[in-house]
Amino acid sequence: MPQRQRYLFVRILEACNADCFMCEFALSRDTFRFSRQDFAELLPEAVAAGVRYVRFTGGEPLMHPEVVALVRDGTAAGMRMSLITNGSLLPRTAPALAEAGLAQVIVSLDGSSAATHDVYRRSPGMFDSGLRGLRECAALGVLPRVNTVVGPHNYTQMPELQRVLTEAGVRQWELSALKLERSIRYPDPAHVRAVCDPLYAADPDTLLVPMGKRFYGDTPQEQERYFADSQTPRASEPLCHVVDDVIYIDGKHGRSYACSCLPHREGSEGPGGAPLREHGAIRLDTPVFREHADHFRTQGPRSCAGCSTTAAGYSDDIARLGTAAPWRY
Repeated sequence: MPQRQRYLFVRILEACNADCFMCEFALSRDTFRFSRQDFAELLPEAVAAGVRYVRFTGGEPLMHPEVVALVRDGTAAGMRMSLITNGSLLPRTAPALAEAGLAQVIVSLDGSSAATHDVYRRSPGMFDSGLRGLRECAALGVLPRVNTVVGPHNYTQMPELQRVLTEAGVRQWELSALKLERSIRYPDPAHVRAVCDPLYAADPDTLLVPMGKRFYGDTPQEQERYFADSQTPRASEPLCHVVDDVIYIDGKHGRSYACSCLPHREGSEGPGGAPLREHGAIRLDTPVFREHADHFRTQGPRSCAGCSTTAAGYSDDIARLGTAAPWRY
């Protein structure tokens, strides 16, 4: 079986112009920027590591003054380029991004209308800008995707959001559970299932169906852990296959991780992942990185507490099928 092509995530800045209540980067004015020189040094290592897909994250990547040039550089190196954005700056940057070769755009939308989404994000106009940017990107040939954070505050809006996104021509949709430093409680788990199960059972020829696992779990055991303990669904045992296919780079702190969901901040117990540089040079797939990945390959399905629905679903697809469709992570 041919080797799977890998995903590289690069957090190119930590600044953001949104004030989302669940996000550590809300209204950050951090001055770090991952430079074109850094990316030029990183790209040959990524090619050698089997990377085919590159996604820029933040913060808000469209605040990076060289984001278009970075997309162009990655495309020139043979990468399929992607970025995740709150959408506020997307309508005016979409043409330049498409011309530079952007292959996929992911917009974060959490409400079914401006009346709700803009309140959650505490940013007036963001819902309309996000939808307008998605439509513009789709018209320019850029694959449009939406990521939605779901919790007790908004799960009842998901059927309407499904309709809105379908009508807007969105092609992919991720629903991931709200994660906070406290337990998340739903008054009636049965109502969550009644509202949201039909989202996943919809006819994909007529409605946009979410990717990956249900945000509250596919199995009775996963759902019990989610509703009782706030444990999001994770890769099924015995192995997490995401760590074989993903490299996540925290540019500011110079660390690399084997999954985009792993904690990527310096913690009180010391840095996680692996150093991005050895003797001053960028290196991927080092022995330290492989040790880190090997640990989560075996321990992740039993210990990870913050998995995303697409990561869990991707791993299970690999376990079951040996492959996964492009952009399913």
